[in-house]
Amino acid sequence: MAVSTAQATGTVDIMIPVYNEERALPGCVEVLHGFLSEQFPFDWSIVVVDNASTDRTLEVAHALAKRYERVRVHHLDRKGRGLALKESWGASEAAVVVYMDVDLSTGLDGLLPLVAPLLNGHSDLAIGSRLAPGSRTVRGPRRELVSRGYNALIRLTHGAKFSDAQCGFKAARTEVVRPLLGQARDEAWFFDTELLLLAEHNGLRVHEVPVDWVEDVDSRVDVIGTAIDDVKGLIRVARAKANGTALVNGLPQRPQPRAIHPDAVLSRSEGGLSWQMLSFAVIGVISTLANLALYGVFRLWWPVLAANLAALVITTLFNTEANRRFTFTARNTARGRTHLQGFVVFGLYYAFTSAALLVLHAAVPDPSRALELAVLLGSSALGTAGRFFLLRSWVFRRDDRKEQA
Repeated sequence: MAVSTAQATGTVDIMIPVYNEERALPGCVEVLHGFLSEQFPFDWSIVVVDNASTDRTLEVAHALAKRYERVRVHHLDRKGRGLALKESWGASEAAVVVYMDVDLSTGLDGLLPLVAPLLNGHSDLAIGSRLAPGSRTVRGPRRELVSRGYNALIRLTHGAKFSDAQCGFKAARTEVVRPLLGQARDEAWFFDTELLLLAEHNGLRVHEVPVDWVEDVDSRVDVIGTAIDDVKGLIRVARAKANGTALVNGLPQRPQPRAIHPDAVLSRSEGGLSWQMLSFAVIGVISTLANLALYGVFRLWWPVLAANLAALVITTLFNTEANRRFTFTARNTARGRTHLQGFVVFGLYYAFTSAALLVLHAAVPDPSRALELAVLLGSSALGTAGRFFLLRSWVFRRDDRKEQA
């Protein structure tokens, strides 16, 4: 991806969203201004974004802007950290926009590693992570538990690759983040998560920096209310992925990887039909054996259809994910729509294998367990062939229009 003229100049705007922070704001600006003046090699500005504060925060911010030449003030009439970043990042003319919390909980030595890969065009967004290898944190057990639980929920429900969605230390290339800002709906604390989920869903590169982080207990966050809103937001974004509205138009396209060496001997990133059949077969054999084993265990306590359903649900989750990663690696991987289509395929597969068992019991009033397993094995083999056809031609179908764009 070509580096724009604005990127070449290395301009960085650092936003500090504040709401009723008249006590913390002066110390934050003083420390940050000193650090940037002495140690930051790029052209920079500090923007204090006031979120409709009801104390003297706005007055203090204007006083700081008069005192420091590179400090500006952006005032909003409504609250919301997400709103603050939408407005201030969207209005910035810098090559890279950053935000950090006013309490400076995140160590400033992570700032240069945060913005450098954005300024040289290598990455599109960058986040500080308190959970990445190499990070060091000082915080209470409740906040640690909530943070790890929430990020685990994001990975479980959305397959996210980033480790820490809510650390108040993030940056983005302005030309990339502007289209995302228009797509993101949340204007409060879920904004960070939504932005990252949209970025990953649209194929952007997210750079992660392990940081040092020290908790400031003087927080304005309503933990319970925020957690409820976050869960609602995860459901909303999952729906957007499923119906296609999470795809963002106008994003700069990163070119496909290509060899630099003129005599490189290249391999194919995606196997042909023979590889797909081999990979699918191996995964299918493992899944079928697991399904038979689980069915045999569940059948000790449950009736036929319940045992078959439980075994299929577990093995289908493994099978779909394994095929997404190994068999159809270069195909459509929009997780929301893929999982919905996968459930349809699962329903057809379950109906077919269950029908086979029902026919067996109708024909043989009291079949042996061995005969049951044999019928299940045969119906599973036929169902697997149909599953491969549906996965290849429908669930993971190549979007030629997207590839040609």
